[in-house]
Amino acid sequence: MKVEDIMTPDPVCISDAATIHDAHLLMQNRGVRHLPVISEQNGTLVGVLTHKKMIATVMSLYNRYGAGALDRRERHQPLTELIDTEYPLLFTHTPLLDVVDYFIDNKFGCLPVSDADGKVLGIVTSSDFVSLCKTLLSKPT
Repeated sequence: MKVEDIMTPDPVCISDAATIHDAHLLMQNRGVRHLPVISEQNGTLVGVLTHKKMIATVMSLYNRYGAGALDRRERHQPLTELIDTEYPLLFTHTPLLDVVDYFIDNKFGCLPVSDADGKVLGIVTSSDFVSLCKTLLSKPT
């Protein structure tokens, strides 16, 4: 099996020029937990924002500045300060066996899928692997 077999195509993405507030709203409104971050300049992948990182940041801002200042702080903090940029590159043809160890070893909840030019094509999440397990376990032996 390959990445393209389980990935979510055309994921919701966000610009690297966005703020934490923009990302927070986008995650809430679109019901997503992971956002590939793309360059405002050329549309290529520059990183990933995870729900885990977003929640930790929002809670830190809340605890440090209080509820009244949270919105203002979110609006002024660049998203690029939160994104993960260290992860393996995934392509649609990457074998799933090459990817599964990364999820197990790093406890990272998602990996973006791109083409050779760095354009985002999809995203693979740990939930995609759980769904695959369910499918495989449901098959009669």
